[in-house]
Amino acid sequence: MDIVKCTKVKKTYRQNTVAVKALDGVSLSIKKGGFIAIAGPSGSGKTTLLNIIGGLDSADSGRVVVDGNVLTDMTQSELAKLRLRKVGFVFQAYNLIPVLSAQENVEFVMLLQGMSPAERRARARGILDDVGLGGMYDRRPAELSGGQQQRVAVARSIVSDPSIVLADEPTANLDSKTGASLLEIMEEMNEKKQVTFIFSTHDKMVMDFAHRLIYLRDGRVVEDQTRKR
Repeated sequence: MDIVKCTKVKKTYRQNTVAVKALDGVSLSIKKGGFIAIAGPSGSGKTTLLNIIGGLDSADSGRVVVDGNVLTDMTQSELAKLRLRKVGFVFQAYNLIPVLSAQENVEFVMLLQGMSPAERRARARGILDDVGLGGMYDRRPAELSGGQQQRVAVARSIVSDPSIVLADEPTANLDSKTGASLLEIMEEMNEKKQVTFIFSTHDKMVMDFAHRLIYLRDGRVVEDQTRKR
């Protein structure tokens, strides 16, 4: 079953009077449970594609379907609900809330979903244990290393069982050992929970971990490889 299907997706940005073509007719399908890297040089369109799949940006033309929902036909309110229920995000800059503890950061999405306090607490602590942060529930982001903060971000992205997790350059601010450890955690979550992970990345280590590598150049898919691990 395809969890993501993009058909002839185009996106152009304007920088002053110059039109910059970010995506130029991208078509691809991603099956449920995939562990996929979208790679390419700066300006190739990979972050734009990730943002469109996540409903954070909209295509100028083409069709985007995520978990059976046609994003290109949805209102902003409908997209917000889809992001809340179906999509987890991991950002390069972590995007944790500084005044909240690790546990409270992980609970935040579930709070917005209306989950009970007891279930939020149990799920948050369970997932923090899974990513190696047991006992650090009450630490705020400033009391955690970069790698630990990114683990909190990963825990937050998967705690409410989304269909898909989108990770934009998740290892960019981490040393190679910490980055590899984080990728191992995400791969384990992918296998255990069958959550689909899609990365945008420059990092060769992320590309090597991926089970499928989609390479973009100038807003077009120029290579698509499936690997056996």
